[in-house]
This record gives sequence, C-alpha cells and structure tokens, in this order.
Amino acid sequence: MATVYDVKANEIINKSSEELKKLAKVPSWAKYVKTGAGRERPPIERDWYYKRLAAILRSVYLYGPIGVNKLRIRYGNRKNVGVTGERVYRGSGKVIRTCLQELEKLQFIKKVEKGIHKGKVITGKGKSFLDKLAKQIK
Repeated sequence: MATVYDVKANEIINKSSEELKKLAKVPSWAKYVKTGAGRERPPIERDWYYKRLAAILRSVYLYGPIGVNKLRIRYGNRKNVGVTGERVYRGSGKVIRTCLQELEKLQFIKKVEKGIHKGKVITGKGKSFLDKLAKQIK
C-alpha cells in the first residue's frame, strides 16, 4: 500500500488541495493577505490557500507533533534588503494558525502533548485521507 512517503510532495499536495476544495472554506481576507513578512505581494494563484492547507497537512503527517512556530520557520523565505544582503523572515502565523484550525474542524489533525513535545499530530481520518490519495497517485 502506498503512503505519503512513496509519492512526490508536489503530486500529493496538488491532489489533496483539489480534494480539500470540496471540504474546506477560504477566509474572506485570503485574497488580500501576504504569506509572510518576506513577501512583497499576495500570492498570484487563486487557490493558494488550499495548497497551503494541503502542504501543512502533509507537514503535520511527516513531522508531527509540530506547532505554529516550527511551521512559520518552514514556510518562511529570504528577502533582499539592499546593500546589507539577504535576511530570513518567518512565514505568516495568522495564515498557518487558520489553516491548522480549519484542519482541526475537518478532524484531520488534533492537539497532543508527547512528553516535552506538544503540538498538532495527524488523526486516523487525516492519515487515511492522505494515504488514499497517495494510493491513487501511485
């Protein structure tokens, strides 16, 4: 049986974003917001929010338990600030938080504490969702 580990990241993210369009809702502010301080403009793609949802779901599957702070680092970028060179900026916490909340509403992830680690982990429903899509791709 194929899992998320067996397929390419782009393929599983694109496929799951198409499926999440049927299940999740986009916030009204999503067409105006930047995805981080290192960005100059909002994303050009109309369905960028669904792709971010899918990417975060995949990240929670692979690296959970994981929280907003680690995801901000993961979805950050470098920005050219002129003569001084590049600087690393973190991604938008608001976007990541709302994505995690939306995935919790869909019951794909849940909050846990494992020893000193706390954060979000994938549920059985979320794992089967991604594994079914991986099987279709494979």
